[in-house]
Amino acid sequence: MCLAVPGQILAVAGDEPLARTGRVSFAGVIKDVSLAYVPEAQVGDYVIVHVGVALQTVDAAEAEKTLDYLRQMEELVGSEGSGAPEA
Repeated sequence: MCLAVPGQILAVAGDEPLARTGRVSFAGVIKDVSLAYVPEAQVGDYVIVHVGVALQTVDAAEAEKTLDYLRQMEELVGSEGSGAPEA
């Protein structure tokens, strides 16, 4: 199973299409990603990222909805504890 996560582009570097990179925020975690597959992506846009590569741009409302789902899943897992058996 693969997981692609939405993030918001904070900065773009590089002029060559295959060399474009972006600083992308994933709910506050900042990563550098390749923007080679999304030449139209600009600062402020949301992109879906898998293994360090932005695959497509996505509507801001849809990205926020997905990020909200991920936060809810994190809360559920956190409320269940570590899952490790007690000694």
